[in-house]
Parts: sequence; C-alpha cells; structure tokens
Amino acid sequence: MKILIATAYDYPHAGGLSTHVTTLKAGLEERGHQVDVLSFTDVPPVMRKLYAQGPSFVLNKMKKGKGIIWSHNVRKKMLQELIEKNKGNNYDLINAQDPFTTLAALETGIPTVSTVHGYMTFESVSKGSIDEGSPEAAYMKEIEIKAYKGTKEIITVDTRLKDYVKEVAGVEATAIRNFIDIHSFKPDQEKKNEFRKKHGISPEQKILFVPRRLTKKNGVIYPALALPRILEKHPDVHLIYAGSGEALSEIKRIVDENKLENHVTLLGAIPHDQVKEYYALSDIVLVPSVHSAGVEEATSISALEAMGSGSPLVACAVGGLKEIVHHGEDGLLVEEKNVEELADATISLLDHPETGEKFALKARTKIENEYSHLAAAEKYESIYKKALNK
Repeated sequence: MKILIATAYDYPHAGGLSTHVTTLKAGLEERGHQVDVLSFTDVPPVMRKLYAQGPSFVLNKMKKGKGIIWSHNVRKKMLQELIEKNKGNNYDLINAQDPFTTLAALETGIPTVSTVHGYMTFESVSKGSIDEGSPEAAYMKEIEIKAYKGTKEIITVDTRLKDYVKEVAGVEATAIRNFIDIHSFKPDQEKKNEFRKKHGISPEQKILFVPRRLTKKNGVIYPALALPRILEKHPDVHLIYAGSGEALSEIKRIVDENKLENHVTLLGAIPHDQVKEYYALSDIVLVPSVHSAGVEEATSISALEAMGSGSPLVACAVGGLKEIVHHGEDGLLVEEKNVEELADATISLLDHPETGEKFALKARTKIENEYSHLAAAEKYESIYKKALNK
C-alpha cells in the first residue's frame, strides 16, 4: 500500500505523537509498504507564522481559547491543501493523527483511518489553553465527535481512549497499544560511561532521568519535589529532565526554593537519538504521570522506551502505566502526586541496584514480546485493509 501519515502538528518534534509516527512508519516500511509523512512543518515558515501562529497569539490575548481554535482551523486548511497537492502520489489511504487532520483528510476524498492519541479537548483544558465549560471547549468537543463519526476506522492507543470515543461519539474503535522500535531502543549499558563522558557527567553520580514533555499531566514537578528527600540518603544524585513545556517555570521555582541548582539539569527538548543515550547512562527513569482535567496517561511511549532500553523504571499508577508495568516484577508503581512514595521507591532502587537490574531484564523481555513496532505495524495493516474494503 501507499500510505500517507498526516498531522496538523509539527513533525518531527519532541513528544509521543512524533515518536509514534516515526516508529509506525519504520514498522510499515519493514512490512513492504510505502509511507510518507505530511505535517504542519511542511508548510513554509512564513505562512505558518503569518496565518496561524501570529493571529493565534493576538486572539488569545483577547479571549483564552480563541487563538488555539484559529490555529487549529488554519492548520487544517493548510494541511488539506498540502494533501491535495500530493494527490499525484496516488495514496491508497491516509492515517490521520488528530481530529483536525481527520477532517482535512476527509475533504480530499482519500480513504481515511484515524489514530486517537489523547483527549483533545480535555488536554487543551489541562494545559490552560482553553477554559473548562467554555464555548471554545464545546467547539473542540464538536470537532472531535465530527472526526470520529466521519472516519472509516478509528485506532486508539489504549482501551480507555476506545471507551472515550464510544462514549462521546457512539463509534467503535480498535485499541492498539503504543509500541517502540525494539531494534533502536535496546539495552546499551556497556556504553554507560562513554555516554556520561560525552555529556559531561561523572561516572560516580547517580542519575535520575525524566524523559517527558514538561506539561501538567506528565507530573514533571514531582521528581523535583522528591529530590530533597532522595538527597538526604544519596547526596550524589543528579536529576535530568529532557523536554519542554509550560511546567518549566514551576520546576525552576522548585529548584530555586530548595537550592537544587547543582543537582538538576534541564536539557529542554533534545533529539531522539540523544534521548537514547540518556536512557543508557541513567540509573533510574522516572515517569510520574498524574490525572489532570480528566486526562490520564495512555500507553506511555517514554515508559516503553525506558523498559526497552534496560533502564529501571519508577512510574505513577495511572492510566496505561498500570497496564505496562507489573509492580515489583519489571518496575515500580507509586501513587500519583505522592512525593514520599516517589522518593522512597527511587531510594529503594538506589539502595539495591541489583533489584533494578532484575526489573530491567524482565521489562526488556516484555517489550520484545508485547510492544514491538513490527507486531503493531501488522495490526495497523489489518485495520487499513478493513477500511479499504468498506
């Protein structure tokens, strides 16, 4: 098949959706399909700023939510025009990665399958982009419903999202849990010291790694809040964040108030290849997701990557993380927003590194058996064929 994966967001960018697209593309291509990606990034920069980003900023100053709706609609229009220009490639199918892209794809007449990665309206509320109960929130929900009802087939990245689509739109979806490229994310601990030297990290330091977009639902403030307690037992610990987002200022405030400047590094968004190196050089990976404005973690790609990379994992027991991690066997789960539990679990693995190694070995086996990009690509292929036969 000739498949077009499309999104109204940037690609590539730091985040789970972009990682999903890259990994799905690799899996489908290994199965012999031709796959292209179109995104908002393919729109000329001047056009992006002039018609989407600039007006969005001004409109948000007038009323919260007006700007994000403007931006989404402009992105939809621009993406639809891009797809029309590329019709000569004779795509069999479009796999849209968000509701606005679904609506853009449907306008082109090409058979469309939609992947649902999250709760678009709730996530906008959680980030503070729109107000809960506002006309803007109602509009976003209407867009979701229209997209879900219009597409040929829907794939969700976990069972909760499948239930959500059924609840809001009355449409049956197929849940295919997130996945990783098992050839790319694999144990590389033998290069631990090499990567530490490359990134200026002492071999003696204990490294805690948070590979998360800095947004509220990812619970990124909690490792910083837990760090003072961890340092009491392990003063050589250093906490590293890889990601950007609106929670950055709050993390900086926590670091300043607790005088943690020498124990915390904020890398910002870094290339995915570098993220792999930080998994390898880390002692523990933290995925501290929380419930926020009705949003909960789906099948966390960061958690899957950590487990595939042979890194011991501590995660919060919310959403899909409860399905991924078997507590006490291939990782540790703690109560969300519970700073003491997060600190204690981290200290436990620092005290007993051999336990972390056992968890990591079992986690890698689980990833190979259950979360391979090749197995996922085969499932996606079957949904594509089902859509084309309708």
